[in-house]
Amino acid sequence: MTRPIHQLRGTELKRLHRTWRRRSDSRLALLLDDVGNPYNVGSITRSAAAFGVDHLYLSGSSVSPRAPKAAKTALGTDRYLQWSEHATITEAITAARADGYRVVGIELADPAAPLADLKLAADVCLVLGHEERGISATGLAECDAIGYVPLIGRVGSLNVATAAAIACYEVRRQGWAESGADDQDGADQDGADQDEADQDEGDDLG
Repeated sequence: MTRPIHQLRGTELKRLHRTWRRRSDSRLALLLDDVGNPYNVGSITRSAAAFGVDHLYLSGSSVSPRAPKAAKTALGTDRYLQWSEHATITEAITAARADGYRVVGIELADPAAPLADLKLAADVCLVLGHEERGISATGLAECDAIGYVPLIGRVGSLNVATAAAIACYEVRRQGWAESGADDQDGADQDGADQDEADQDEGDDLG
């Protein structure tokens, strides 16, 4: 008899997220280069919190996650992030490198490689650019690598917030694959201790 399918809730959902968090060894950061739409910044903030982004570097005229419209879209998830503001893209990239990140631009550019072909299972800072202009020429020149999300439909580009979420997942996916994340053993290794910890944990992002 087929076992009924049910959506995970409460403790089960937290346990699932914690299992994947334990398998995520590398750090992930985002750098926004003049991303000026607050709704995009809010959506990026929510995705960043969901994928465990360690730091958000805001360059130039990028909107703060605390701006009213951004905060409305982020639904309070900005509290899970740390961020810093930088006058120029050069200063932001310098700060990211000083923090130990490899800087990877997300841009439809020549040359650029499909994200899946880049080695991203490391401490990576993803750079995302302006909604219309993309990453500035200065920013592109200073990136360690440039990747893009391959598209096969009649739409030639993605919204910056959507691209950010896809890129964050690809970084995490590569990290999980390298660490053998398909091995499910030990997911519940802490048993009752973890159930107790669940009761003290904050609100879910989902």
